[in-house]
Amino acid sequence: MVRDFSLFTSPGMGPTPDGDPHAAVACAHDAPSIFYSPNNTRDGRGTWVITRAKDQRRVLHDTATFSSHRSIFASALGENWPMIPLELDPPAHGIFRSLLNPLLSPKRVMVLEPAIRERAIVLIDGISAASTSCDVMTDFAFPFAVNIFLRFLGLPDERLDTFVGWGKDLLHGEGVKRTAAARTIVAFIDDLAAVRRKEPTDDFMTFIVEAKVDGRSLTDEEVRGIGVLVFVAGLDTVATAIGFDLAYLARNPKDQQLLRREPDRIGLAAEELLRAYSTVQMIRVAKKDIDFEGAPIRKGDYISCATMIANRDPAEFENPNTIDLAREDNRHTAFAYGPHRCLGSHLARREIVIGLEEWLSRIPDFRIKEDTAPITYGGHVFGIENLILDWS
Repeated sequence: MVRDFSLFTSPGMGPTPDGDPHAAVACAHDAPSIFYSPNNTRDGRGTWVITRAKDQRRVLHDTATFSSHRSIFASALGENWPMIPLELDPPAHGIFRSLLNPLLSPKRVMVLEPAIRERAIVLIDGISAASTSCDVMTDFAFPFAVNIFLRFLGLPDERLDTFVGWGKDLLHGEGVKRTAAARTIVAFIDDLAAVRRKEPTDDFMTFIVEAKVDGRSLTDEEVRGIGVLVFVAGLDTVATAIGFDLAYLARNPKDQQLLRREPDRIGLAAEELLRAYSTVQMIRVAKKDIDFEGAPIRKGDYISCATMIANRDPAEFENPNTIDLAREDNRHTAFAYGPHRCLGSHLARREIVIGLEEWLSRIPDFRIKEDTAPITYGGHVFGIENLILDWS
């Protein structure tokens, strides 16, 4: 049941020019439905790898057996506090989830939508006025997606590049660079919380420092755990999703033309692209010894539920490695599953759809610029960069 596999170091995980890490991980379905990988974490720790979507859903739903508390961020600092609510188990998880849900509800996202669309239009019109090509990650995807989150957090746009740099070092850097980024982010969140306690405004951090759970104020550690999670979550994932989507459409002109002719299809297409280009690996920790589908999982073992593997499951999706923009009943787990399903999924979906709508309506037929190649890479969060699009 042991297999040499890693989302960090296996072939195709990069950084690779013109690579396809999603196709590379699809080969996991050629193995047993669950196997042990000796080095499937950043620090080389082994995990059990769950390949079938139905088994991943079972793990992610069973919070009594599989814990979310692993301090993946804090451990980089030699500390042991949870990102909240991501790394909390019930009942504490439900208390904090109820506190935060209204901030990112569908109703709240509807209020934000005009600002989201305006931001996309301003960026794209600026790009098209200046040139017939661009580095779409640097010029559009990050400034678009991260700006929306910074507004939500009440942070200034002028530091966007700095914040994105911290996120890249944290999620994709190694060793000293990753640790330094983690320390910088923690210090920033702690300082921001201190400022908002003294000078409250109408923003997310003010809400958190003034919030109460069970009739008490949040501790400094709880404020930090929430702030770090929301800050880090907004720096990479939505921008990366938009990048993979535009890279696909650049390479597949027929599908690009389909969405131009029939923009009403973009919402459905975005779901298929979320399935095909999922980017996040969830880790759980076994609370007790358990025999799981024949695997002797022991208390303390790590279990990997990688969305990019589950969403290429042939038992779940017909022709899973074929991208079908008209695919119906798309039960993908790009935003995870169960009680820890992504808090920001409603906002992320609207950002992706609006970004694609405005790009396709304002930029002529585009392709990957000749003599350039996007760089892709695996890891806890998959990524893409150097995506140079051309419409000359």
